[in-house]
Amino acid sequence: MKKPTKRVNKNNKKYHSLSRRIVAQFCIFTLILSLIYSAMSFLLMYDIEDTFIYNTMEQEAQFLHQSFAQTGTWPEARNSYMALYFSMDELPEPIKTQLLQEPRRGEFYGEQGKHYHLYKLPQVEQTYLLAEVSAMLVVRPITGVLLKFMSVLCLILIFLACSIAWFLGRKTAKPLQQLADLVDGAALEDVPEQFAQDFPNNEIGILASTLEQSMARNKQALSREKNFTRDVSHELRTPVAIIKNAVEVYQSNSQQNDSEDKTATDSVLKRISDASVQMEQTVVTLLSLAREEHTKVEKSSVKLIALVEQSVIDHSYLLNNKVVDVVVQDNTDCQVYVQPGMLKVLLDNLIGNAFQYTDAGEVNISYVDNCLVIADTGSGIEADIADKVTEHAVKGSQSTGYGFGLSIVKRLCEHQGWQLKVSSDQGTVIQVSFGEESKKAE
Repeated sequence: MKKPTKRVNKNNKKYHSLSRRIVAQFCIFTLILSLIYSAMSFLLMYDIEDTFIYNTMEQEAQFLHQSFAQTGTWPEARNSYMALYFSMDELPEPIKTQLLQEPRRGEFYGEQGKHYHLYKLPQVEQTYLLAEVSAMLVVRPITGVLLKFMSVLCLILIFLACSIAWFLGRKTAKPLQQLADLVDGAALEDVPEQFAQDFPNNEIGILASTLEQSMARNKQALSREKNFTRDVSHELRTPVAIIKNAVEVYQSNSQQNDSEDKTATDSVLKRISDASVQMEQTVVTLLSLAREEHTKVEKSSVKLIALVEQSVIDHSYLLNNKVVDVVVQDNTDCQVYVQPGMLKVLLDNLIGNAFQYTDAGEVNISYVDNCLVIADTGSGIEADIADKVTEHAVKGSQSTGYGFGLSIVKRLCEHQGWQLKVSSDQGTVIQVSFGEESKKAE
């Protein structure tokens, strides 16, 4: 018999063989059934034996009573092991004692292993027919032999049941095991497109068909996602490159023209150039998050305060007509070893949120022990969404966006191995711990 294997999933959860469980349950059922059958067989044999003795005594009692009715005297019992008693006091003492305690009892145990049956004549009061039936007993003397026989028979039945159960269990579980082996740990693209027809037309076939359809849909969805990220990568990179190239050409031409009226235009073009660079970094960052394989983007040592100040400037329009102080602590003037585009997207989302939801007070930005802290005195996060604020499309009632900002931040932190903590009491405090790797810049 092939030893059942234990499957282990990614969560280290062990799975036991279904055929093994079928065999075990079948054998337990057979054992219980055998015990019940043995007990019932013993009871039936005892009952047949007692019924035979009782019928013999009843026939003898009728004979004795008929003789008494004809002659007026009681004759001797025809069977030597039977005797008449005409009062309870005449009965042997052990029987009398037991009969006083249980008046309806008809079977008694005497001294030296003797066995008695008592029949009370219904036609005559206080007249008893007592039979010492030890010599007539067949089942009780061989009880030990019967128990051994039943035990051996039970073991034989269990062996046969286990053999049948193993055969049926293996036959039943084999298609399930094949299906499990097909999908267990296999990459989606490695699973055959059509495999349901290889399984029987029963519940297993239905399961295989459902899995086949589900995997087909997942493959299509994965293909669409890959095509989308590839197309977005191409379609977004191209216009960004065109903008950058056009700006560079214009700036090159403008250097040959000393006209002062070009100053304002050059300033606008510089902003366009900076925005295009930022757009390019953002596209690279978002595409790296979208790709399933989590493409590694090159890290470098960057000045944290420079990115913070740039993000503050980029989102300063959100503070128009607001009395809000922006405090950038001196401890942000340090080098961190990160992917610049990733950090810029994170800062843009967090600082933009802080500016948008703070109507008065202060936005404080600091960096302590490899941990970026952005705290504001805004309205804070609503209690009903506090536990799921970083989930996709979750936003507060005052939000004018789509609820993607903190979701992107969460995915970005997971992608880079950063620790994100969001708390809200009076205002909102967001902490992002970059870990020990960021110290490489030092």
